[in-house]
Amino acid sequence: MNVIQRMQAPTPKFFKTLRAVGLALAAASGALLAAPVALPAAVITLAGYIAVAGTVVTAVSQTAVVKESELDDDGP
Repeated sequence: MNVIQRMQAPTPKFFKTLRAVGLALAAASGALLAAPVALPAAVITLAGYIAVAGTVVTAVSQTAVVKESELDDDGP
């Protein structure tokens, strides 16, 4: 299974939830990084780390797939 097929395959429910959490983290940290007001350096640093973590969680969650045996038994 190549990367394109893996990205298009059905994703388990847990990883769909995890993907949504990752997207929310990335969006919230992006809002902090783009804030028009001056924020403390610690907040900016933390927002950068959260952006990376949210992006990684989203990417890993997207590549998780349902096993074919589970797909036949339960459905997606």
